[in-house]
Amino acid sequence: MKYGLEIKFKTMELREAEGEVLSNAADFVNQFQDVGKLDREGFFVTTLDQKNRVIETYLVALGTLTATLVHPREVFKPAFMDSAAAIMLTHNHPSGDCNPSTEDKAITTRLLEVGKIMGIRILDHIIIGRNGEYLSFVDSGFMPQ
Repeated sequence: MKYGLEIKFKTMELREAEGEVLSNAADFVNQFQDVGKLDREGFFVTTLDQKNRVIETYLVALGTLTATLVHPREVFKPAFMDSAAAIMLTHNHPSGDCNPSTEDKAITTRLLEVGKIMGIRILDHIIIGRNGEYLSFVDSGFMPQ
């Protein structure tokens, strides 16, 4: 990971996905299998090129058991540094409950607005729970495609 928090977790190891084309949420979640094991919330940004190939994944915010402070500046910094055409947002819920909170919905709406202004597409926001459970904002209708 570059430009983000340089923290290693004993329980987490992101699968190497550089150059992989993302076609749906299930494919994407596969590289985040261990994120559901984190004991606190982490917010990740995956940068993608114009053909939706993975450039890199960054940890941009690390929070507590129940919350993470996410700012658009930190979310879009890796996209600028990588000259990304699009990004995917991912965060975990240590409780295991994948349902989005009011705050999750609010930050997603704000990031979508910023992305439109900046010309960087947000393909999806995915919440990872435990045991392979996840929620895709696009698939659940919380976010337009």
